[in-house]
Amino acid sequence: MIEGLKFNEQGLITAVVQDARSKEVLTVAYMNEESLVKTIETNETWFYSRSRQELWHKGATSGNTQKVVCIKGDCDGDALVVEVLPAGPACHTGTTSCFTKELVENDKPGSVGILPQLVEVIRQREIDMPEGAYTTYLFDKGIDKICKKVGEEATEVVIGAKNRDKEEVKWEAADLLYHLLVLLQEQKIDVYEVLDVLQKRHEGKK
Repeated sequence: MIEGLKFNEQGLITAVVQDARSKEVLTVAYMNEESLVKTIETNETWFYSRSRQELWHKGATSGNTQKVVCIKGDCDGDALVVEVLPAGPACHTGTTSCFTKELVENDKPGSVGILPQLVEVIRQREIDMPEGAYTTYLFDKGIDKICKKVGEEATEVVIGAKNRDKEEVKWEAADLLYHLLVLLQEQKIDVYEVLDVLQKRHEGKK
């Protein structure tokens, strides 16, 4: 694998680090051959600091390590995508990603990126229980109310589908997903555990 890569004149290759679950780009760093080997051997990201002229292990001091899921090279062999499971923020400022400054902002399409954001909001609602929030109301009423809402929203999706009403199906499906995430939080089940089940089922059918 390493033999086919093209390191630049400084012996470095660009490494784009991406959350393996949300697919959000977390940071862009550089690796030399030694740091890449260490990354492969330890299953955690190691980079080369151009300013300090030394290797550095992501999370060595902060604890915000990145468990490597896979490493992909591009078609020219001069850049890498490193998919990871982050144990904390990727950026030294404390944000999840280093890419937080929007230079251009147009209408955004829906993406899977909203899923971890919504999961975090629901998790925080259960902790803070802010007055007046609908999610607070659900957690306050408990599992019976949450289960009832999941059932109601599932029925609404079915009705919308039977009526061939695409807009209704989209809205009701969104309601169903939200209430299902609340249910998972109440049960202390990480949504990614559910996605892992889907992944294993998919792989089992290959």
